Amino acid sequence: MSVDATRAVLEAVGAHEPASLESLAGGTYNAVTRVTFADGTDWVVKIPPANGTGLSYEQRLLVNEVTFYAVAAGDATIPQVVHSELDPEAPGGAYVIMTACPGQPWSAVGDELTAGETRALRAEFGSIVGRLHGVTRPAGFGYPGESLGPLSPTWRGAFADMTGAVLADAERYGVRLPRPVDQIREVLAGASDVLDEVTRPALVHFDLWQGNVLVTEVPGARRIGGIIDGERMFWGDPVADFVSTSLFDDPETDRDFLAGYASATGVPVVFTSSLRRRLNLYRAYLYLIMLTETVPRAAGPEASAGTWKAVAPRLVAALEAL
Repeated sequence: MSVDATRAVLEAVGAHEPASLESLAGGTYNAVTRVTFADGTDWVVKIPPANGTGLSYEQRLLVNEVTFYAVAAGDATIPQVVHSELDPEAPGGAYVIMTACPGQPWSAVGDELTAGETRALRAEFGSIVGRLHGVTRPAGFGYPGESLGPLSPTWRGAFADMTGAVLADAERYGVRLPRPVDQIREVLAGASDVLDEVTRPALVHFDLWQGNVLVTEVPGARRIGGIIDGERMFWGDPVADFVSTSLFDDPETDRDFLAGYASATGVPVVFTSSLRRRLNLYRAYLYLIMLTETVPRAAGPEASAGTWKAVAPRLVAALEAL
């Protein structure tokens, strides 16, 4: 089905007779297809599901993604948008076509890396993320697609909308959570005063796990080839990205990443008590998303059980720390 839809998109933009179409695995919301032409040009075509199902914040994800690529376009690791249609009611529906970045997901090649390669990649990764966090938008905080309403003038207000939406989704879908929704809501609200420290809306990817970081395939000279899947970006606290750059690990111990980050920002990250509190807020938000999305995505018993085992205890730990 995704290949047929991709052919329709290519016809709409006048790109005829590609040499090959390859559906890409790993995505869990949009349909993603790699398109190769006879001259060697590679595109990636992303099409959202026609029924619009999913979590509240997942509506108009392509607006977020196109925004991410547009504002981060100065970085060589970021795909370039070739064509886009963001209106789902347009003929053929919504889509985005972007250039393909070189490399394989870090998650797929991690076991092949030497310790030296890993350290160098962590430092390069940190530098890239630091540069991305230098991008700002003074207009407000939140998702560019405004799936949860207009951008907020405060980060505390935007984050309340974000966490409120995922908790409402959990109730709507009857999701199993390790604590009652009302209790989670109370804990998050009680810790939210620390968010008033954030006054600059920075570009936050919020999905920077190793599956969305491409690594080039030359042993001994590996580099970051691409930062992809910017669809979950928001304008907010740059610290929020540390939750996924060190997914399930402690970003405070990721010395090579932090050194690269400081080289790009000019300021070392200091893990104060308030920064750690903010991190736990963002951990809680990410873990709530991961648990809640298993229901509308019909993850199945085995996958849902695996997510519960990995995520539920970590959500409890974040809430207890708050």
